[in-house]
Amino acid sequence: MEKSEILQQFNAIRSNTLLETLEIKYIDVDPINGMLKASMPVNSRVHQPMGLLHGGASAALAESVGSAASCLFADPKEFAILGIEISCNHIKSIKEGMVIANANILHKGRTTHIWEIRIEDQNGNLVSHCKLTNLIKPLKK
Repeated sequence: MEKSEILQQFNAIRSNTLLETLEIKYIDVDPINGMLKASMPVNSRVHQPMGLLHGGASAALAESVGSAASCLFADPKEFAILGIEISCNHIKSIKEGMVIANANILHKGRTTHIWEIRIEDQNGNLVSHCKLTNLIKPLKK
């Protein structure tokens, strides 16, 4: 499948989800090497009370991109992809602009995938560094 088709499919399922609420959009993919990128605007919708990007919004972005990325290797018609652990280190604060999450596969096992997700600002500065573990569970037939 072409890169544009994959991105179109991922973006088509955002409606009526947290991804739509946070305006998360998938923007780049490399299905062969296991990479997916998504963007999220930083504005008052994702701020914490001090006017900075909320760590929970960063975690939601990381989990969204990492979980979707597992679909590159596990067909969601055959497998449930379940985030079972996420850890995020928030390195830099940001008040406005855009953040880009870049998920790269670290481990592609039969039952688990581990993703490293780097969230950067528009200038390429590291905002958060996250690790996500997904359980890949066959759907009951």
